[in-house]
Amino acid sequence: MTAPSALYDLRGKVAVVTGAARGIGAATATLFGAAGASLALCDRTESPGFTPGFAAGGDGAPPTLTAILDVRDGALAEAFVAETVDRFGGIDVLVNNAGGTFAAPLLDVNEKGEAALIAENFTQATRFVRLVVPHMVGGSAIVNVTSIEAHRAAPGFAVYAAMKAGLENLTKTLALELAPRGIRVNAIAPDALSGTGADEVGAAFAAGDVPFGLAHRTPLGFNGIPEDAAAVILFLSSPASRFVTGATVPVDGGNLAAGGWQRQPD
Repeated sequence: MTAPSALYDLRGKVAVVTGAARGIGAATATLFGAAGASLALCDRTESPGFTPGFAAGGDGAPPTLTAILDVRDGALAEAFVAETVDRFGGIDVLVNNAGGTFAAPLLDVNEKGEAALIAENFTQATRFVRLVVPHMVGGSAIVNVTSIEAHRAAPGFAVYAAMKAGLENLTKTLALELAPRGIRVNAIAPDALSGTGADEVGAAFAAGDVPFGLAHRTPLGFNGIPEDAAAVILFLSSPASRFVTGATVPVDGGNLAAGGWQRQPD
C-alpha cells in the first residue's frame, strides 16, 4: 500500500495555476509548492510577492515562473504556456482558476459586458486546455474551478453562473475525451470562502444590489478559507485521486446540499 504522504507527492511535476496572485489560486500555488511541484503561475495583477520573472528555487522553495497577463489575451496565454514548456519540459497539472464577475441583473448587462464575462469565465479556460494538453502525458490532471452557482439560480450573476455551468459540463466531457490519454479532468465548486470572490458576491447581496438574498451561514456554521479549496485541488491533482475523473467536488460548507434550508442561530 502506498504511504499517505506519497499519495500527495508532486515532486517532478509541473503545475500551471491561473489567477494565482490571491485567494484560491495563491493558496493552491503554496500547497503545490510544498508538495514538491514546479510552478508556472499567472495573474493579471502584479502585487507584493507576485511579480513577473523566474526563480530557480532551492532551500525548500520550488522553481517558479510567474507571469502578469490577462488570461483573455490569447497571444499572451500562448506565450506563457510556451515559456513554461521551454523552462520545465512539459506540464502535468493545469488548474483553471482565473475568473471574475460583477453584480447586475441580466437586462442591465450589455453585449460588451456579457462578452467579457464569457471570455473571462469560459473561453480562456478552453484556450488553456487546448494549449496545455498537447504537453501532458498519462497521469496528468486538469482541475477547473467552477462555483456552486453553476448548480442553482444566481440572480444578479446570470452570465457568470451560466459560464460556470458550462465549465461544469465541459469538465465531464473532457474527462471522457481525454481518458484514453490517461489525463483526468475534475472540478471544484466553491462557495462561502473568505478571502475570495465570494466576499464581493456577499457584499453585493448585503448592499441590496441583488433583489434576492441567500443564507450567509453554512450548515457547518462557519465559512471556509482558500486553503480549504486548495486542499481539494491538491487531492484532484495528485496520485491520491488516480481513479477519479469527471467529478465536481463542492467546497461550500454544505450550502449546495442544503438548497434553501438555512441553519438557525444557536
